Amino acid sequence: MDNQCIIVVGNSSVILGLWIAHFFWTYFCVAKTKRLGPVLKIQVLIFLPVPLVLWPIVGILGSLLGGIGYGFFAPLIATFEAVGENVTDKFFHCFVDGCWSTLKGSCTVVQDFTDFCFHSYFSYMDELSEKVPADEKPVDIKLSKLPSCILVSLIGVPVDVLLITAVALWKSPYMLFKGWKRLLEDLVGREGPFLETVCVPFAGLAVVLWPLAVVGAVISAIISSFFLGLYGGVVVHQEDSLWMGLAYIVAMISLFDEYTNDLLYLREGSCLPSQAQIP
Repeated sequence: MDNQCIIVVGNSSVILGLWIAHFFWTYFCVAKTKRLGPVLKIQVLIFLPVPLVLWPIVGILGSLLGGIGYGFFAPLIATFEAVGENVTDKFFHCFVDGCWSTLKGSCTVVQDFTDFCFHSYFSYMDELSEKVPADEKPVDIKLSKLPSCILVSLIGVPVDVLLITAVALWKSPYMLFKGWKRLLEDLVGREGPFLETVCVPFAGLAVVLWPLAVVGAVISAIISSFFLGLYGGVVVHQEDSLWMGLAYIVAMISLFDEYTNDLLYLREGSCLPSQAQIP
């Protein structure tokens, strides 16, 4: 619990304390840089508040989840290490090992995060605003392509998020029960993670925590679907084709469906058309 507080409070303090500086310095460097063309720069400046406003929320939630995970697994691993063959007074070390080292590790996490936010980020933004070599062309987007790129992104985000979320939720029970089935089969046959005796406690913990892994997989699919939908606009710009961008939206859903089928040993392929099947 203490290490969770250290990570959450420490990282949150850094995020909130430097947020105003990050906000204005990011805007200043993006406006100053010559690496972006005028059209792309204006577009970036318009949409830049979205990630900057979301950054404190995402950072604090990530610190909370990371603190919980680190505070749980680090002492757990240290406890199993304490019962090794070369450890004396195992009863004492089972309670002591992992406490002080986890607290020190939590402080190290906060220190590294502070170094990144205070030094690395500003250094990167300074590099962005440096002068561009004469032979380097700025990255830009043609103004004529901008409406079609925005249109495909606006279509792709809701379509991909809704359908990929639906596929992930539909197949999550399969992932849950197939995972439990495989773990229990390995437990009975002493195979896989249950092969070595020292790994049995971790494998048993995997059986108990498997639902959390399923929930994490679903959440990851939902989050990634947002960026997959946005990337449709990039496809339109690269291929110079509105139709290719729309085909990409459908193809990503088909690809995700096919990937989950392969992962869960379900039927091959997907009922949705792939990009190769779209004329």
